[in-house]
Amino acid sequence: MFVFGKDRPMEDLGNGVSRRILAYGGKMMQVEVHFADGAIGYMHNHPHEQLTYILSGEFEFTIGDETKIVKTGDTLYKKPNIMHGCKCLKAGVLLDTFTPIREDFLPKK
Repeated sequence: MFVFGKDRPMEDLGNGVSRRILAYGGKMMQVEVHFADGAIGYMHNHPHEQLTYILSGEFEFTIGDETKIVKTGDTLYKKPNIMHGCKCLKAGVLLDTFTPIREDFLPKK
């Protein structure tokens, strides 16, 4: 399967955050998340494993009880059900990979 970003719709999540579902199938999903300066990815958890690669920008990320500044080229791993969230310090884009897929991100049938 080939997925071209220009063909994937961007979803405005509000408050300076938007999301583009790139590809999914089987047990994997990849999602691009865009943040404006100062936008917040509120603390939350979910039963999925998640990798986050910082494509651009700078973020203050909290995973569990640890908080660090991450920048372009850094990667984060979030185990299932761990609380996590971020504040965008410099506008940027994250590339999230989930397993299994985030059914809650897909259109309702």
